[in-house]
Amino acid sequence: MNELERNQAIDAGERALQSLNAAREALSSAKGWGVVDMLGGGLLSTILKRSRMHEANAAMERAKCDLEQFRDELEDVNIQLATGDFVGFADYFFDGLIFDVVAQHRIGEASIQVERLTEQVELLLARLINS
Repeated sequence: MNELERNQAIDAGERALQSLNAAREALSSAKGWGVVDMLGGGLLSTILKRSRMHEANAAMERAKCDLEQFRDELEDVNIQLATGDFVGFADYFFDGLIFDVVAQHRIGEASIQVERLTEQVELLLARLINS
């Protein structure tokens, strides 16, 4: 394994991990405000929930780009990362949110995807660092 390519893959993986952590935090905040909103939190909670959802969307977009770059760098060192489910999910995450329950479900699903990818990236980074 080429040392330069290995280091580039590690850097890309660390960026992806940071983006995934930011997405996880934003999704957690959006989920919390979504619960408050569903329990009758009023206009302020609706505004805060929507704001957090937009932050989560931006964080997921950054994570998507960083994961794609990490996947490309991993190919250079003959390692594969399956990001297809997350990339597809991130594309439709905020399309046409109409009902709060649907929004909560999507936030929950996105959180699960982020957790899975975080674990995958952490394992691959450990493998790269220890090789």
